[in-house]
Amino acid sequence: MGSPITEKDKEYEAMEMKNAPGADQKLSERVKNRTLRPQGQTFKEFMTANWDNNEPETEPLESSEYIPARLRALGKRFPGERLIIPAGQPKVRNNDDDYAFRPDTTFTYYTGLGKDYEAGAVLVLEPVDPQGPSAAPGDTHTPELYVAPRSDNSTEAYYQDDHYGEYWVGPRAGLKELKAMTGIDTYDIAMLPQALAKPTPGTDGGTGGASLRIIRDADPDVTALVDAVRTMRGADTQMQDEALPADGTLREFTSEARMIKDDFEINEMRKAVAATKDGFDRILTRLPNVLDKPRSERMLEAEFTGVAREEGNAVGYDTIVASGEHAPILHWMRNTGTVGTGELLLIDAGVELDSLYTADITRTFPTDGKFTDLQKKVYQAVLDAQQAGFEAACVGATYSDIHHACMRSIAQTLHDWDILPVSVEESLAPTGQQHRRWLACGVAHHLGLDVHDCAQARYESYHGGAIRPGMIFTIEPGLYFAKNDLLLPTELRGIGVRIEDDVLMTENGPEWISAGIPKEIDDVERWMASLR
Repeated sequence: MGSPITEKDKEYEAMEMKNAPGADQKLSERVKNRTLRPQGQTFKEFMTANWDNNEPETEPLESSEYIPARLRALGKRFPGERLIIPAGQPKVRNNDDDYAFRPDTTFTYYTGLGKDYEAGAVLVLEPVDPQGPSAAPGDTHTPELYVAPRSDNSTEAYYQDDHYGEYWVGPRAGLKELKAMTGIDTYDIAMLPQALAKPTPGTDGGTGGASLRIIRDADPDVTALVDAVRTMRGADTQMQDEALPADGTLREFTSEARMIKDDFEINEMRKAVAATKDGFDRILTRLPNVLDKPRSERMLEAEFTGVAREEGNAVGYDTIVASGEHAPILHWMRNTGTVGTGELLLIDAGVELDSLYTADITRTFPTDGKFTDLQKKVYQAVLDAQQAGFEAACVGATYSDIHHACMRSIAQTLHDWDILPVSVEESLAPTGQQHRRWLACGVAHHLGLDVHDCAQARYESYHGGAIRPGMIFTIEPGLYFAKNDLLLPTELRGIGVRIEDDVLMTENGPEWISAGIPKEIDDVERWMASLR
């Protein structure tokens, strides 16, 4: 039984009610009912006194050496234009609880900032005066980073603001710290509206007519601010109509720029793959102890997630742990099933590092540690298709070449097994495609900061563009034999196999950067035996 309410308690609650959301406020604004926060002047003075300094230690990020080159390439594509790249805001999970913040990928690429400490930040590439001294070296823009200052113990926000207040979230990087980390001049976010509205040096003589471009979908509030600036400048209807495609061109360019990885990115990808191998090791160690237990798919998912949090930032995408008849389901992410004895277990998982670069690996295991003859037959067919795609990948080839090589191998296998109802050539023809019943998804994609990286690139640059050294991509064919597929022999129904690896294109051809994660039949069995 709790203590009785005193008159002092009633007086305190009455004071709090004066500051509580009123009946005239929107329901969406009433998110503080769970917390009664003192508002008296005495408490404010008490909370901002007698704290020791708690400044975070900062040093330049490794990526900061590579950021200037990325920014120069971006500026040269859009000379004389102000470019705005927001980090974005946290996404609501429920009511006043947010998902863990992850910055927009474009913002991360051009600042090097990952993790979760720059929600609300905005990168601006400010065009330089073409007649000014800063234009002499060839630079077209000056990068400016707008962020929220620290809400440290000298401020009321320290204990009142649960978004930035360091009483709530701990010491965080502010203006000084983020400049040291990125090498980019840093300013108070409160100055952003003024910075966006000021005249832009350009071909119009500095009257402010040069265009603004923004990554539109990163932060709706910043996008609204940019559109308001466009209107304030007296942009005519035509200019307003051109804003969306202009912004889209910025998104396309920044997406395509990520296709070629620099040395920092390649090294991060190797580290992400190594961490992912550790995650698979943890899964295989636990596997014998969870067989035939309810929701054991989630037990294995938890093992991988633990490694991702220990060695990186998080998982790069929702992990797929699919046993038995779940394995043919392409995006099985519920992971609520039982890992059954004698089944095939398909696991698609990747660790995302603090830099936000992620691996993307799929392996298919026999839950008993040994493939049956039938399982070997299906598994080897997928492995052969993957190798065909790898052999098709070379400098100057296209993603379509990889796709067609994998598909031809799969179609031939299905024909040899008397499953394909037409000839191989008929199935491969655009008017056929019957083999896609058992492999409906694509078999390759770019990989990097996003698991499906560079997705906003133009089709002709992505699927039709030549593969070049520095590109990192997956090759991931599969065979997905659904349990209810009446075109299949009974023994094949409910079997799914995917094998996915990460590939770096070099001057000398493709390299399996995930070669250290076993996939040959004998190697997989030895790997499992060593961890049982």
